[in-house]
Amino acid sequence: MRSIKVKLGLLAVCNACAGGLMLVWGYGLGVRGRITLPVALLISVVMTQILAHGMTSPLREMTAAARVMARGDYRRRVRVTSRDEVGELGRAFNRMAADLAEVEQQRREFVANVSHELRTPITALRAVLENVADGVTPATSEVIEGAVAQTERLGRLITQLLDLSRVEAGAVSLDLASFEIGPFLRAAVAEARVGHPDPVFTVRAESGLTVRADRDRLHQVVANLLDNAARHSPPGGTVTVTAGPQAGALSLQVQDEGTGIPAGERAQVFERFSRGSASHVGSPGGGTGLGLAIARWVVDLHGGQIAVADSAAGCLIRVLLPQPIEGTS
Repeated sequence: MRSIKVKLGLLAVCNACAGGLMLVWGYGLGVRGRITLPVALLISVVMTQILAHGMTSPLREMTAAARVMARGDYRRRVRVTSRDEVGELGRAFNRMAADLAEVEQQRREFVANVSHELRTPITALRAVLENVADGVTPATSEVIEGAVAQTERLGRLITQLLDLSRVEAGAVSLDLASFEIGPFLRAAVAEARVGHPDPVFTVRAESGLTVRADRDRLHQVVANLLDNAARHSPPGGTVTVTAGPQAGALSLQVQDEGTGIPAGERAQVFERFSRGSASHVGSPGGGTGLGLAIARWVVDLHGGQIAVADSAAGCLIRVLLPQPIEGTS
């Protein structure tokens, strides 16, 4: 039965029938009502206890499971055998428990990954400073530059973590404005060349093409995509940035000449601290595993889409921003 109200109604009918039959049976045998009536009530109570026990067992299991979950154990599940409202509640409870278990697992992985990412530059910086202080390593410009690079990596990681926390908390607002995409991309590429002098950067954008977006947030997307492409390109490789209109949206593509990303890992590279294989995301080039996750959330804020697209060589990441394009050449 799909309704607990029907079950309760049938229970009331059964109790009434049992009491009536007991009174009729006692009257036929000449037994007085003061005897048959208590017996009929006793039978009704027993029947109610037996049937109600089965109907309320999922509620008792949910109460016990909730107490266990309050202690941090989300593995407990409720047995659901009925199709009524209590059964639906039990299935919803199991789904909630599974979601909470997944969130808890993600939280633990996030804490572990953050601890690992923070430990690496701090340990390296400490080793450099201790060697310089003990006189083991002279304080040459190369040593100082290495220490500065570790502090910069630590600063980037902290900034990215703060950005992620703001985005997930819904505290990030967009300051939309119209601007020309060509000069914007060339400025972002100029900044990328400072940190990655080896790759050859190429920008292909239609003249006069403008887009309405948050300039600073979109710069985060482009900077992270350029950093990812530069780190995974071979020495002397080319990183190509392309922008153009596509069905009333802005299509922004960044392609490198690296080994690419396997099809089975393309959806995972936009997750926090995603590492993938050693040949791309999370390679020893210094990535934190947060850049593409931030890019995805910024694109989502704009109502757009970001994905790894098919390409003949290397990795091609395409961003579609559905904001209306104000003009093209």
